[in-house]
Amino acid sequence: MWLALGVVLAVVCVLLVARPFLREPAPSDDSLRAPGREEEVRIALAEERDRALAALKELEFDQRTGKVSAEDYRALVGPLRRRAAEALRAQERGQRAPEEERVGAGHS
Repeated sequence: MWLALGVVLAVVCVLLVARPFLREPAPSDDSLRAPGREEEVRIALAEERDRALAALKELEFDQRTGKVSAEDYRALVGPLRRRAAEALRAQERGQRAPEEERVGAGHS
């Protein structure tokens, strides 16, 4: 009898401890919100950066494999590098702007 009582007590304890892990948590709010203006700009800059770097990488690969001549490579690589650099600078300015606003607001 004591053994059965011990087993029942052990099962009850295990269930009480495991209960929070076994039930599905209820989300407080599962709706997706549209990105704000700043987030849209950040996403657009990241996409432009990725496109520019991918085009540059593809051009370099094509030049190494002989699909693009040295003359064509020299003609195309400059504009692609400028485009990638501009995208990186724009993204950097976009990430730095909120910090500068917070720092400026703290000094006023």
